[in-house]
Amino acid sequence: MGKLYLVPTPIGNLEDITLRAIRILKEVDVILAEDTRTSGKLLKQYDISTPMHSHHMHNEHKTVENIVKRMQGGEIVALITDAGTPAISDPGFLLTRACVAAGVEVDCLPGATAFVPALVNSGLPNDKFVFEGFLPVKKGRQSRLQILAEETRTMIFYESPHKLVKSLAQFVEIFGEERKISVSREISKLHEETVRGSLAEVLLHFENKPPKGELVVVLAGK
Repeated sequence: MGKLYLVPTPIGNLEDITLRAIRILKEVDVILAEDTRTSGKLLKQYDISTPMHSHHMHNEHKTVENIVKRMQGGEIVALITDAGTPAISDPGFLLTRACVAAGVEVDCLPGATAFVPALVNSGLPNDKFVFEGFLPVKKGRQSRLQILAEETRTMIFYESPHKLVKSLAQFVEIFGEERKISVSREISKLHEETVRGSLAEVLLHFENKPPKGELVVVLAGK
């Protein structure tokens, strides 16, 4: 029987990878990568020559069954995404669930995840929090926000730069302009930045300075 390793990869700085992760990526039979071109840069950096196969949200439903059969036949597989921990707003859940159902061992390595540093450096309560990931784009978005209006725990969202201002404007309507918020972008990269303040203040900031790069939004609870 083979095994599945879920291996976190750097979210920015390529040094943010563990020694164990590098060793595992060198030892497995194959690496499943969200984008082989993006992951190829990381593998080259650490002289990893393990074969890669493409595994992403557009093909994972079709490939999971075959991958599980290969592991049942003895293959050791590592799953990586473009950045961060697999299955956290990235491919990984379907394959993990299939492995568990088939009795294939799954081992998730500790490592980089964008929302953890964003939460910790936000200055907002982090003893209890809820991770929402990406909100629905259209259907169900408003109803989800209405439910979250009563949430007392700190809330964490992922958002794309071209949608941030619109999302912050919606947040003002739902949560009120005085609600505290922290927006972190480009975590661990050269132009890393965290903007903190009230919803009104942070919305004004990004209206005047359109954001670039990956974003994590941390919003205070009610």
